[in-house]
Amino acid sequence: MGWLHDEAGLEKNAANFVSLTPLSHLNRAAALFPDKIAIIDGLRRFSYADYHARASRLASALEQAGVASGDVVATLLPNILAQAEAHWGVPATGAVLNTINTRLDVGTVAYILDHGGAKVVLADSAFLGLTEAAVAQIEGPAPLIVEVADPASGVPASGRHPEYESFIANGDRAYPWHMPEDEWESLALNYTSGTTGRPKGVVYSHRGAYLHTLGLSLDWGLTRETVYLTIVPLFHCNNWIHTWSIPALGGTVVCCRDITAKAIYDAIADEGVTHFGGAPIVLNMIVNAKAEQRRTFDHVVNVYTAGAPPPAAILAGIEPLGFSVTQTYGLTETYGHVVECRWKDEWAELPDAERYAMKARTGVAQVIEERVTVIDPETMQEVPADGDTVGEVMMRGNVVMKGYLKNPDATAEAFRGGYFHSGDIAFKHPDGYIKITDRAKDVIISGGENVSSVEVESALMHHPAVSLCAVVAKSDEKWGEVPCAFVELKEGASASAEELIAFARERLAGFKTPKMIVFEDLPKTSTGKIQKFELRKRVRAL
Repeated sequence: MGWLHDEAGLEKNAANFVSLTPLSHLNRAAALFPDKIAIIDGLRRFSYADYHARASRLASALEQAGVASGDVVATLLPNILAQAEAHWGVPATGAVLNTINTRLDVGTVAYILDHGGAKVVLADSAFLGLTEAAVAQIEGPAPLIVEVADPASGVPASGRHPEYESFIANGDRAYPWHMPEDEWESLALNYTSGTTGRPKGVVYSHRGAYLHTLGLSLDWGLTRETVYLTIVPLFHCNNWIHTWSIPALGGTVVCCRDITAKAIYDAIADEGVTHFGGAPIVLNMIVNAKAEQRRTFDHVVNVYTAGAPPPAAILAGIEPLGFSVTQTYGLTETYGHVVECRWKDEWAELPDAERYAMKARTGVAQVIEERVTVIDPETMQEVPADGDTVGEVMMRGNVVMKGYLKNPDATAEAFRGGYFHSGDIAFKHPDGYIKITDRAKDVIISGGENVSSVEVESALMHHPAVSLCAVVAKSDEKWGEVPCAFVELKEGASASAEELIAFARERLAGFKTPKMIVFEDLPKTSTGKIQKFELRKRVRAL
């Protein structure tokens, strides 16, 4: 019974209900835009007809290799053609795609392959040693390794495993795709970073990914003229779902294997890139690019950035170069970003410092998330929008994971109280915009006062000699904890610890000022996030 008193004959049927899946986008694009360039990988260009045919051949070849619906197919690949094709070809068999971070250690890769139960793993030649070593540690059945010899890698095929192009050549380009009967079926398996133990397997549904692709198109203004550069790794939240989104509009994806300032500028100038996503470190790379790495272009490039909130100083540096940056926020558990700092026209008249501070806010829920707010995790009551009271960012909606694979206790805890608990600490401005102050584990408690590491980092980033910085807690006999800043200086620049501490003291309360500065290259993940857990290890040894 629905909202009508009599709904006889109004049941779902094949004519009025079709399960949602992003696979529909490439099927439609191949039919509507067969000759349009769908994907560019170096010197190779493929139309939508070609792209669909190659994904179909991959699906057919996987089925011939024994992959069945519900199986897992893993990848250890950079942002290259085969990785993009796997996003279509693997689920087209009914299988689940597990893209693995190529910078993980052997033991963690072995754990993921074993925990997920991968039946096949597609591995780039440059990561074949890692793949083979990981497979050797698996106690159960070993997955079939298919080697991808990417022309741009400079690493020839080993000859020890089936090679990708030969593998898919045996597939059928007319292979009928397995569209999900139930949109709640699993589409992808992504593992969290695992910085505090074994990573957890985050499961995505066809429904969630499909809705995210449409939401992205609305929020980011994607069109058929969109040319999207794959800077966010396809192994990170499946590239924030972006690569699944582009065929819905008939746009073009440009693969980017090596993320460098030169590669980014070249893609913008040569391919007309209009959109990309990336961590703040990518923006920093663009701002500080050498003259010989830069190229001129005459259009605005739209950028989604996520990770740590970008310091206002970075926003101030990159926008005059022709980039329009929007801060976004999300987690692996939310298919990537679900919050954005949506621009308000009245901000345009603000002085630069205030305007960039506004743009550095975390923001409000994107169209695909039903509710994102800040809640006291103990009482489960929303905090007041007073710009001061902190709580935990929580969300609910269609773009939240199904749960953690084989971990019902962790799933139940993550969904406690009917919200997904992010673990991020934030407050709400009076206009409802969220501002993250820290990860719960990154808050520094100095003399009973909470110190936001993000706030200290933002202050230091305004110093003209600072390229990157990260702040963590250092044990202190008197105060319990004090801020310790790890700093990378710009090439050719110099600054002393005393100078940076004095600079911060001019902008922060005394208890928030870092008490120690350490100059060194910061450890980073493959997505450009600074690994604070490594810095915590280092600070304990100081």
